[in-house]
Amino acid sequence: MPGYVIRRLQQAYSSAWLRYVGPDLTGPQFAVMLAIRLHPGVEQGSLAKAAALDRSTMAGVVKRLETRELILRVQPPEDGRKRLLYLTDTGIDLLAEVDLKARQLDDLLRESLDPVASRQHLNERADVWESLTAE
Repeated sequence: MPGYVIRRLQQAYSSAWLRYVGPDLTGPQFAVMLAIRLHPGVEQGSLAKAAALDRSTMAGVVKRLETRELILRVQPPEDGRKRLLYLTDTGIDLLAEVDLKARQLDDLLRESLDPVASRQHLNERADVWESLTAE
């Protein structure tokens, strides 16, 4: 039963995240902040795909990050519908701390795996699973 195994893996990863990375950012918040760091000024609507989140989840994550003053949402004068996203100085600092811990967790998870084979296998699985939810 692959669904059961995937659920167990997700639960184990969530527990490991809290233990090794901490509660400062959730996985989705971390993904959003990484995407903003890579693309400062990205439009909120296009960020959902980059962070692998649906639009409704994305909106909630952005709102919580903005409330915590980790990101800024800026409305450009030429288009009142858009919201451009930037990391604040506080967000940059927190992301650096969390990113280091998250990479250490990734290293722990990969310790017993062949690097090339595991990356290929995980990417193949992700492609299959994401195709099941494609719109």
